[in-house]
Amino acid sequence: MSALSFALILAGVLLNAAAQLLLKAGTNAVGHFEFSAANVVPVGLRLALEPFILGGVACYVVSLVVWIMALSRVEVSIAYPMLSIGYVVNALAAWYLFGESLTALKLTGIGFIVVGVFLVARS
Repeated sequence: MSALSFALILAGVLLNAAAQLLLKAGTNAVGHFEFSAANVVPVGLRLALEPFILGGVACYVVSLVVWIMALSRVEVSIAYPMLSIGYVVNALAAWYLFGESLTALKLTGIGFIVVGVFLVARS
């Protein structure tokens, strides 16, 4: 895998992870909500106008373009497992940014993911 291909995959993964984190920050800002016929429009507007949500959607759009570029250079059987790096990034960022728990069991799972991605990248 070339350096450019790896950079595209990594950029796609990081943009996807950033999108998830921004969406979480956006839902934290909006708060808990239920969709019902009575509040679809008000809640929908609050979500559509929330800056973090808009940032998350923008990251998704850019990550899609970057991912398509990556797939034009790398086999999908190599590229797709690399998305698992996002689990590692999101778990650590959610712990740091949102105070989410990072238990020994989660860390063990993250370790397995890192080993798996390493093995796929080396194949």
